[in-house]
Amino acid sequence: MNATLQVGVTLLLVFVVAAAMARPIAALDSGRPSRLKSLEAFLLRLIGERHDREMDFHRYFGAIIALNVVGFVFVYGLQRLQHLLPLNPSRLPAVEPGVAMNTAISFLSNTNWQAYGGETTMSLLTQMVALTTQNFVSAATGIAVVFALARGFTRQRSATIGNFHVDLLRGLFVLVPLSVLMAMAMVLGGVPQTLTSSVTAHLIQGGEQVIAMGPVASQVAIKQLGTNGGGFFNVNSAHPLENPTPLTNLLQLAALIMIPAALCLVWGRLVKDRAHGRALLITMTVLLVPAIIAVVVAENAANPVLTALGVDDGGLGNMEGKETRFGTTQSALWAVTTTAASNGSVNSMHDSFTPLGGAVPMVLMLLGEVVFGGVGSGLYGLLMFVVIAVFITGLMVGRTPELLGKKIEATEMKAAAIAVLAPSACVLVGLALACVVPDGTSAVANPGAHGFSELLYSFASTANNNGSAFAGLTVNGSFFVTAHAICMWIGRFFVIGAVLALAASLAKKASVPTSSATLPTRGPLFVVVVAGTVLLVGALTFVPALALGPVADHFELQAAAAASVKP
Repeated sequence: MNATLQVGVTLLLVFVVAAAMARPIAALDSGRPSRLKSLEAFLLRLIGERHDREMDFHRYFGAIIALNVVGFVFVYGLQRLQHLLPLNPSRLPAVEPGVAMNTAISFLSNTNWQAYGGETTMSLLTQMVALTTQNFVSAATGIAVVFALARGFTRQRSATIGNFHVDLLRGLFVLVPLSVLMAMAMVLGGVPQTLTSSVTAHLIQGGEQVIAMGPVASQVAIKQLGTNGGGFFNVNSAHPLENPTPLTNLLQLAALIMIPAALCLVWGRLVKDRAHGRALLITMTVLLVPAIIAVVVAENAANPVLTALGVDDGGLGNMEGKETRFGTTQSALWAVTTTAASNGSVNSMHDSFTPLGGAVPMVLMLLGEVVFGGVGSGLYGLLMFVVIAVFITGLMVGRTPELLGKKIEATEMKAAAIAVLAPSACVLVGLALACVVPDGTSAVANPGAHGFSELLYSFASTANNNGSAFAGLTVNGSFFVTAHAICMWIGRFFVIGAVLALAASLAKKASVPTSSATLPTRGPLFVVVVAGTVLLVGALTFVPALALGPVADHFELQAAAAASVKP
């Protein structure tokens, strides 16, 4: 009952806030005048842009790549020069080139994979200016792509899909005010926001302890709201200064999927079919809730090996690797939500979950981060599956499929296939290489199926822009730094390119009237077809890898428990 209440309160908070946010976010893309429109026009003049300067696919995608190349140079440069720059009271040295490269790509791709410990590697200036700024830009880019894709469905015979710089500003108009409010709430909850790098605590039993500090609340706010996930501290949201209390834990949990949930409803308004937006939100929820139930049940159960040895867990379940102030249910809920939302922040050690409990977060990433997913990226990722689902149903009735009044033909299917398969190919190719090259095998601390699970999890996380880790894996060597960087880049920008190509193709077409053979884009049938397509594609792609990893690990644990029972 307690677990049900915790999950129910979290989801209720998410849906209430998402419903309240939908209208103002959708209004940003309207032509109606407002104070934000005036501010938007002023900011555009500063960078030499105009509202009416539309872009085709090539210019829109080129603007995204150009911005991210500049972002890469900026983030990489600050890391390499931080020892010469101010706001480095701990006198931290320059970040090693490979780690700096990996981190720069990680933050601009909204992955926030961290092959470093934040408080011992990054200066306050690097954390504040480089990483936090990129958190805003990467999340706003996801919102911009959603706006562009919506225009692909609503425009007719148009060669353009909007202006990226305008859409980026509109994304920032969503993220900045929410992050300010979130940061204030975190400060009230006990999260520090200071330019002091550390404080010294005098211990009761004698001696001293140096406690790292810094501008934590501002980074926590956007890392959660922007589905970024990069922690100020090495242990991320398990750290008492990033996530001090159950209340801050609840607020951060809700923030993980708040904007992705709202964007489903925003999408319905943008394409003038609110029921369709609600159906997408229901589809995500239908996929999320069973995952939550599975992990909560798995982690609230006792470790079978300890049970066989006569160890009483006191009804606490599998507490290994979990914070006592959160317990198993909140840890399980966070693990599911952070991997569903492409966030990657953690408040417990996923490596210490039971094999089946750890398999669920892995599966959520392998499905393509479409169960809520990242800000913007989760929605447009799910819409690629919608395109595939509509195409399949069209084949069943022997006619060209339609979606929101636009025919889905060869160009759209190729784009959707690239968006779905590119991250999957990165996972499988990267995993295969890690299993055979010396730098890959030597980095695994645990033998057997669990070690294989750690490798699978790392590539699932980086290729799908999540950023969480199973741990037990040394990832700052040259192989993983390079391989993960490539996966993060492909998983982000190949998908964005495919989505924008699809949007541009649809924008050039005229709308067609619906007929009795058109698959309704609302209602239970649509939800079932889309959810089934997501699960089917995931199963066909990754079941063999999952069988060698977490499934085999589960049977090994059961065998160990049986062997521990004394005759």
